[in-house]
Amino acid sequence: MTTQTGTAAGTAPTEYGALVSTHPATGAELGRYVIDDAKSVGAAVRRAREAQAWWGSLTFAQRRHHLLSCRANLAHQVKDMVMALRTETGKSVSDAVTEIVTCLDHMAWAAKNAKRVLGARRVPTSLTMFDHAAHLEYQPFGVVGVIGPWNYPLFTPMGSIIYALAAGNTVVFKPSEFTPGVGQKIADLICNTVGAPIVSAVHGFGDVGELVCRADVDKIAFTGSYPTAKKVAHAAADRLVPALIEGGGNDAAIVAADANLRSAASHVLWSSMTNAGQSCVGIERVYVVDSVADEFVDRLVDGAKELQVGSGDDAQIGPITIAKQLDVIRGHIDDALDRGGTAVLGGRGAIDPPYVHPTILCDVPDDSKAATEETFGPVLIVNRVADTDEALHRANTVGFRLGGAVFGGSDSMRLARGMRSGMVAINSGFAFAGIPRLPFGGVGASGYGRAHGDDGLREFAVAKSIARRRLPQLLPTMTMQRKPVHNKAFQGYVKLRSRRRPD
Repeated sequence: MTTQTGTAAGTAPTEYGALVSTHPATGAELGRYVIDDAKSVGAAVRRAREAQAWWGSLTFAQRRHHLLSCRANLAHQVKDMVMALRTETGKSVSDAVTEIVTCLDHMAWAAKNAKRVLGARRVPTSLTMFDHAAHLEYQPFGVVGVIGPWNYPLFTPMGSIIYALAAGNTVVFKPSEFTPGVGQKIADLICNTVGAPIVSAVHGFGDVGELVCRADVDKIAFTGSYPTAKKVAHAAADRLVPALIEGGGNDAAIVAADANLRSAASHVLWSSMTNAGQSCVGIERVYVVDSVADEFVDRLVDGAKELQVGSGDDAQIGPITIAKQLDVIRGHIDDALDRGGTAVLGGRGAIDPPYVHPTILCDVPDDSKAATEETFGPVLIVNRVADTDEALHRANTVGFRLGGAVFGGSDSMRLARGMRSGMVAINSGFAFAGIPRLPFGGVGASGYGRAHGDDGLREFAVAKSIARRRLPQLLPTMTMQRKPVHNKAFQGYVKLRSRRRPD
C-alpha cells in the first residue's frame, strides 16, 4: 500500500497502511483504521455469512428485542456519538443531534414493523384456482453490502443496516474513508449489543468499496456521488446482484404566491444550509413566483446573515468536510456569476477554507453548473418565475430527481405530485426523511430502490410464493390427461365468467 502523508484539513490521509481520520477544520488526528484488502473483505463476508445462519433463524420478535436493545445503547451513548459526528464531519451540535434522534426513530420503526411487513401470510386465490391455498413470505437475501456516505455517516447507512438486519440479513459495512470512526462505532455498538458479528466494518477508499461489491454479498446498498453510483451499479450488474442506489440530488423548491413567506423562507434556509449545505436532499434551487419574490429573498437574506459559521458549540454552519469540495463550490459560484447571476449574499468571497459562508444567488441560468450539478455547500439559487406552472417545468429540467419542496396553499398537492422526484415536502424542509413510514429514494440520475418504510423493509427481502393444493382436483387442469371435453368445459367457463361487462 502506498503511503500518503498528506495532512491538509478535510483530506483522508493514510500512513503505514492505515486510514488517518482527521478533524476537517483543524486537521487534528482522531484515529487510525487498518485499510482492508481482498483477503480481509472476503473474511468479513464469510463471518457475516456464518452469523446470518443464526440471525436469520431468529423470530421477528427475537430480532426486534436485539435491535431495540441496540437503539437503547445508542441513546445511552448519545454524547459520545455527537462528539464522533462533530469531530469527523465538522457538523454543528444541532445537526449531530438531529441526525441521531432521526436515526433512533428509524431503528425503532424497523424493529417494530418487520413482522407486519415481512411476516408469512395467506393470500386469496382466484376462483379458477380455488383448490389451492396461496402463501406469501419474505426471506432475507443473506449478506448485504452497505457502502455509506460521509455527510450523514450515522443516519444514512443505518437506514439500510437496520432495515436489512430487521429482515434477517447480516451486513458488511464500508463507511466513507472520511468517517471511519463513526462507521466503526456503528458496527461495534451493534455487535457488542447482540453478541454476534452481524455487522462487520471494512475500511478504505473506493477500491475497498469495489471489493465489497464484487465479494460474495447478496445485495448492495449504496449512497454517494452519481459517478460512483454508476460504478457500483455496473459491479452489481456483472454479478446480477440487486442493488439499492442513491446517487445524490439537486433538489428544487417552488414558492407560490399564496405561500406563507415567513415560514417558507425559514424552511428553505434550513434545508439549504443545514449540515453546511452537505445534504443530498437539501434544497439547492428555488423558483419563486415574481409577485412575492422580493419579500421572499429579503427574508432569506435576513435569516442567512444571522447564521454563525465555525467549529464552536454555538456554530450553525461548520466546515466543509472534504477539502476538495471547496473547489467544486468555488467553481459553481464563479460559473453562476460569470453567466449573469447576482450574489445577494456571499458570492466569490464566501469561501474561507475550510468554511463557506452562506451564499444566495439570483437570476442564475438553468443550465449553469450550480443549477444542474450537486454543489454540496451552503449555496442557494433563487430564480423568479411568472407562475407555478413555469416553476414546475423548470424544477423538472434537471436529471437529478431525489427530493423537492412546495410552499403554498390550495395548489400545493398538484405541484408536489407533478414534481419528477421520489419525495416531496409541502410547507416544510425535507421532512420525508424523518418519517420512518415513508420510503426514501429517487429516480433518474438519483438512483433507484427505496430505504425506509414498508418498501425499505421489502428492499432487503426476497418474496417467496408458495401454492399448496388443499382440495382434490376436479378437472385434470394441470396434468397431461386433459381431453377435448375438458378444454370445452374451460371455454364455457370463461364465457360465463366474462358475460358481465365492466361498468
